[in-house]
Formats: sequence, C-alpha cells, structure tokens
Amino acid sequence: MKNYPHPIIAKEGWPYLTISFLVALLATYFIGWWSLPFWAAVVFILQFFRDPPRDVPQDRGIITSPADGRVVVVEASRDPYLNRDAFKISVFMNVFNAHSNRSPVTGTVQKIWYHPGSFVNASLAKASLENERNALWIKTGAGADITVVQVAGLIARRILCYVDEGESLTAGQRYGFIRFGSRLDVYLPTTSQARVTLGEKVYAGSTILAQLND
Repeated sequence: MKNYPHPIIAKEGWPYLTISFLVALLATYFIGWWSLPFWAAVVFILQFFRDPPRDVPQDRGIITSPADGRVVVVEASRDPYLNRDAFKISVFMNVFNAHSNRSPVTGTVQKIWYHPGSFVNASLAKASLENERNALWIKTGAGADITVVQVAGLIARRILCYVDEGESLTAGQRYGFIRFGSRLDVYLPTTSQARVTLGEKVYAGSTILAQLND
C-alpha cells in the first residue's frame, strides 16, 4: 500500500500544529530565545501526529498490527464483545508513537460497540474493561471473526473511528485515531499463532502480529 491516501501529518493534528506554531511565532516576537519551549512543543506535536505510509504485507491469513507501539499482551483470553474464547494481542502506544489506527485484516465491519469509561494507564490489564473504548467486529472473506478495540489511556481523551457497520476494510487501511497515549486490543480465533512476543516493538499496517490457522 504505497499510494497512501493521507498526508504525512495526520489531519487530526493540523489544528494543534497550527495553533502551536502561531503561539511559538508570537513568543519569538515578544520574548526572543525564551520562546524555545514553545518551539519544542511544536516539534512534539509534529512527531505525535506523524502518519507515515506503510507497505502492507499481503500473505494469506495474517493479522497486521493496528497500531504503532509495544506488545504488552499475548495470551489466551475471553472476547467480551463476541462472548467467545479468544487469543488476545495488545499493543500499547506511548506519546512518542504514531497514533493512526489501521485495520488488521481485510473484511467487513459487522458491528461497532462504544463504551464510555475511565482513563487509567492503558498499559494496565484493567484498561481493556474499564477505560473508554471503541470495538469493531470484522469478518474476513474466509469467515474469521476479528475484534479490534481502541482503548483510551491515562491522558488520551478522544477516540476517533471513521467507519460504520457494513463497511469494507482492507488490511492496513486507516480507520481511526486516538489522541495522546492509548492501546489497541485484538481478539483472534483461539487457533491463531502469534508472530510477536511480549515487549516487541510493532508498526501499524506492516508488522505481522499473528497467523490465522485454517
């Protein structure tokens, strides 16, 4: 997927970038080199909202990472949305990761669940059930059910999801964004095989999280 349909800087970041840039300019005019902290804020916002293109692997039956970050969960679990036993992989995003969220598979959105909630540290296990979250149930062309959940974090206060029930997604397609630190939970069929380990650094759309077994 080299023909990326979005700018290198995510559209969600333009208001923040514009305001911070104008403030830094004004600070420079009035206080000179004391304005350096304002320019540091501009650089931080610029790196946070970066949205680089990714080459999406096309191997059959693979699950790609829905987010940039670090793997914090690889375990047998329970999918609370489809009420099934599942294999769970979670990716934690800190404030230095790119925060665009991408579909882990090609398929059709069957259902969407939104739950308001708390804002505890997203690296904690209880965040999956207590924090504000938005879940998609995606069914692949082969009939596999995948649940991918955007989970707000300690300072993440805004989950954005741009798809509706019945829409088709392709693997690596950008479908949402979470501002300022969060996590993504992926619930897979129990027969899936992990291709990542705890603590591993992953990249949205390009890192293979798991393999679906027929």
